[in-house]
Amino acid sequence: MHPTKFQGLSANQLVSLAGRFRSSAKLSLVMGILNVTPDSFSDGGRFLDPGRAVDHAFRLLEEGADILDVGAESTRPGAKPVSEHEELKRLLPVLERLQKSAFPLPISVDTTKARVALEAIERGASLVNDVSALRWDPSMGRTLAKSNAFVILMHAQAVPGRMQTLACYHNITRTVYHFLHNRIAYAVALGIPKERILIDPGIGFGKRPMDNLTLLRELGQLGPLNAPIVVGVSRKRFLDAFALKPLSEEEKDRLSVIAGINALQSGASVLRTHNVGQTAQATRLWKALSCSG
Repeated sequence: MHPTKFQGLSANQLVSLAGRFRSSAKLSLVMGILNVTPDSFSDGGRFLDPGRAVDHAFRLLEEGADILDVGAESTRPGAKPVSEHEELKRLLPVLERLQKSAFPLPISVDTTKARVALEAIERGASLVNDVSALRWDPSMGRTLAKSNAFVILMHAQAVPGRMQTLACYHNITRTVYHFLHNRIAYAVALGIPKERILIDPGIGFGKRPMDNLTLLRELGQLGPLNAPIVVGVSRKRFLDAFALKPLSEEEKDRLSVIAGINALQSGASVLRTHNVGQTAQATRLWKALSCSG
């Protein structure tokens, strides 16, 4: 029998707690990544089969995930877009199996398409992780405003195929701050309650290695936006720029944990990661050390 961690605790309660304790870092959540794609940069093709995907979801639960983030379209730099039909074809069988198995964690769907978001919400998703921050599908904001779902608004320069060509900033943190401020205002104007909005600085999305480091160091400057901060550094390419030699997946996971703990120290509420086990264990230790004084 699969465990039922957080049973009875709703997605609304989890995310509102993350927002309440964002500044003091008394609560930090681990979001486990489940890619049901053939071409994601780290695990493309591993969980394209719905049965394997659901098994992996329960494995992430057992390893300590607080939220599950399911994506059916790769958003890695240079990735080609997929059709709405193809994204739904990959995603819905997984969500339906999770729903039938009474999967106990809040489910996030990683999509930029309104119809995909709506179909996912109808199958139990309670959070939409939109890397376009409601820009690429004009219906997305209105769709979410009519639902009870949370939304993650992320900074990205452009679509994956072009984002790295636009990686040039005078002040990266100020640019990200103003972008997210404007996107929050847009979402609220459409009717999405402020308390249902999370933000993501978009580490690795149209940014140079030093831009990513600067954002992680200056993450606290996003605090005045008063929204829980989601950070995804897991296995990102920028980590290689600071290594002495090419990194194995295991080595990159260790560096991802270090970068993630730094993000928590700077004010993040949610760490989005492929390696839930290491991240959850490190987060527990960090929280214990933070409370020891």
